[in-house]
Amino acid sequence: MSKKSLANLSAADISGKRALVRVDFNVPVDDQGTITDDTRIRAALPTIQDLIQKGSKVILVSHFGRPKGVDEKLRLNHVAKRLSELLGQEVIKTDDSIGDEVTTKVAALENGQVLLLENVRFHPEEEKNDPDFAKELASNADFYVNDAFGTAHRAHASTEGVTHYLSPSVAGYLIEKELQYLQNAIENPQRPLVAIIGGSKVSSKIGVIETLLEKCDKLIIGGGMIFTFYKARGLNVGKSLVENDKLDLAKSLEAKAKERGVDLLLPTDIVSADKFAPDANATIVDINHIPSDGLGLDIGPESVKFFQAALADTKTVIWNGPMGVFEFEQFSKGTEAIAQTLAEISKNGAITIIGGGDSVAAVEKVGLADQMSHISTGGGASLELLEGKILPGIAALDEA
Repeated sequence: MSKKSLANLSAADISGKRALVRVDFNVPVDDQGTITDDTRIRAALPTIQDLIQKGSKVILVSHFGRPKGVDEKLRLNHVAKRLSELLGQEVIKTDDSIGDEVTTKVAALENGQVLLLENVRFHPEEEKNDPDFAKELASNADFYVNDAFGTAHRAHASTEGVTHYLSPSVAGYLIEKELQYLQNAIENPQRPLVAIIGGSKVSSKIGVIETLLEKCDKLIIGGGMIFTFYKARGLNVGKSLVENDKLDLAKSLEAKAKERGVDLLLPTDIVSADKFAPDANATIVDINHIPSDGLGLDIGPESVKFFQAALADTKTVIWNGPMGVFEFEQFSKGTEAIAQTLAEISKNGAITIIGGGDSVAAVEKVGLADQMSHISTGGGASLELLEGKILPGIAALDEA
């Protein structure tokens, strides 16, 4: 996907022009509506600041939550306030994403000013990719920049639809960086390439595991999905999570890895608990001795050493999904140890890519995010890109 980027547009091209910029400001907030993590807002700053410096009139469009029609709790006022602080200038806000108020406020914009449209998902036409809605959204702008990687796997009006009415349509700096890291890791990696796939279910990661088996040198598997692999091998897994309809798939994935000469590595010991709770009684057991009433909630210390040895010589690592139930303190050690290991090999020159979702939360929880080469802002989008799927929001942009 070699797409045209904002970097290809000079100040002469876009000064005085109105830029419609799709961003992902779907940030976590507490009960008071206070933003608890502004990572996604900060991730969009390079694109917004570049447009300001080049003298564009910047019109930002984002979704927030999953509203069913207009929802007062899901307005973007808190985002406008935080973005104003980060940019050091006022961000003007509208109460809708289309209509007369938007047209009036856009017409009054001066070069370098920023306008934030209201939550675009207040209109059901957004997710339906309704052409009339997309056309109206595009009508106030001269060109389009997509910098919302987290929604690039969805063909919505503000990600795909507007590209039919605006030219040029280009990638912002965040999307450009995501493509550079994730695509290079798959298509042109420095080897050895190791993929670490965690999470609870094999079913949600089938596509990415199958694709990575074609590309990587080693595949490390952690999280709840290990028990489906163990059971497929004939081991007793106690009360651990198992997808019984995926046992044949687990066998075929192991066979495919062997056939391709890929080391598929599973934990050698686990932390077994008596219940799914932060205060559960837990013991470390070998995978051949999981108690009948045991519930596996993390990888064990021997597995950590085993995985660390497998990562020692790696040049590129892609990590998607935690090793255990890292939300519970006593079952977070495996995930935290992997994060620490990746931070260490990053210092030695390895490229470490954290592919969205829970693994990002885990790396941020232990304060190591800034030590990784790249933290992806899109859970579903990064998975689909790693699977080799076409992302409609990126496919719709102009070719370089």
